[in-house]
Amino acid sequence: MTNSMNKPPMWFWIVSALALLWNLAGVMAYLGQAYMSIETLEQMSQAERLLYESQPAWVTGAFAVAVWGGALGCIALLLKKKWAKPVFIISLIGILAQMSHSFFMSNNFEVYGPGAMIMPIMVLIIGIALVLLANTAIKKGWLS
Repeated sequence: MTNSMNKPPMWFWIVSALALLWNLAGVMAYLGQAYMSIETLEQMSQAERLLYESQPAWVTGAFAVAVWGGALGCIALLLKKKWAKPVFIISLIGILAQMSHSFFMSNNFEVYGPGAMIMPIMVLIIGIALVLLANTAIKKGWLS
């Protein structure tokens, strides 16, 4: 039974909905990358195309885990389900795997410049924040 003490505040719903939109944008980015057309590849610079074509399959897989896990975790938050936390943790592992490749195993920043660090750092921060949000929501009894 849920009482008013365990009812999530309005900000929880707003943050959860915005996080779902963020993760759906990530899903769209993943689909755009995973199913890139030849025409799009031809519009890239040589360096960008080589970077894209040399990306290992495990990085694409990590990207999929990160974005689909994040979206599913947000849906779980909106449904007030505790399983949001382990799903966000799995998503965060995907983020860490993908970012480890970008930061340490590729020439991503040589191709795109230092500005290319902003989005991966934002993704990592939001991924951590969503795990913390789910943890807080569980502790406060907002999720069942």
